[in-house]
Amino acid sequence: MADAEFNMLNTVKAALNITGTYQDNALQAYIDEVNQYMLSAGVPTSLINVAASAGTVARGVADLWNYGAGEGKLSPYFYERVIQLSSRGGNNG
Repeated sequence: MADAEFNMLNTVKAALNITGTYQDNALQAYIDEVNQYMLSAGVPTSLINVAASAGTVARGVADLWNYGAGEGKLSPYFYERVIQLSSRGGNNG
């Protein structure tokens, strides 16, 4: 399911320009939530937690990241990318 040397947490942190480890637990929880959303939407497991989906996961985390203000909404771009990834099926992942 995951690339051998790929680290989604580090990739998402880099995409969001977050340094240090203070927010790692919260970020990982959002990454897990986005991954579960993608699985439920039909994205093949071969495209979950790999470099090919890192941008989509980072976008989803950014959409949800609001320090608990309760206003997290997934963006139209995130939805479109999940649809694209889900339509790739297991053969193109």
